[in-house]
Amino acid sequence: MPRRLGIFIDYQNVYRRARSAFALPGDSHSVGQIDPLKVGNLLSTKTPDSSLEFVRIYRGLPDGAKDPKGNAACSRQVAAWRALQRVEVFTRPLRYPQNYPTEKPTEKGIDVQLAIDFVVAALDRRFDVGVIFSADTDLKPAIETVVARTAVEVAVATWQPPTGYASRISIPNRRIWCHYLKDTDFEAVKDPRDYNLHHSQQGDPRG
Repeated sequence: MPRRLGIFIDYQNVYRRARSAFALPGDSHSVGQIDPLKVGNLLSTKTPDSSLEFVRIYRGLPDGAKDPKGNAACSRQVAAWRALQRVEVFTRPLRYPQNYPTEKPTEKGIDVQLAIDFVVAALDRRFDVGVIFSADTDLKPAIETVVARTAVEVAVATWQPPTGYASRISIPNRRIWCHYLKDTDFEAVKDPRDYNLHHSQQGDPRG
């Protein structure tokens, strides 16, 4: 029987690192966006004897009063994700500094939610192989807990730039497999839609 594969995506970390690795100056803000189900299917092909169970994707949500345009675009993106089978979406409000918009808002608590969900799902045996797609080292304690307290297999994923170093999560004294995703992998999972536009302006994204 295939092993159940659970994918956990730290969206903002994945998006920013994709832009750093693959975007060119002047590229649209949509470069770096990913389709979570395509990511799940890709990682399933790279994980021997596995069947995709679910993809969980986590991101911050702009405030509708402070940033109505950003909130609308994010809401469209989240709605597109939720229309995908086996994709579960989790959002938390962004934190806005006092001098906004001079200083940009930041995510608050979304990495903690991902970490907690990863540990709880592992303890509940929701998956046999769990992959965290992020290079955020704040997620190390969650991985360490799952490795120490469960029998599930843990792996991570990160972008591999065409040149230079690929940042990844690792833990001491334990080898954790890393899926280094290259530019060809990014091309396979990218989402080029501009969520600032309504579907009626750009066509139905599901074709």
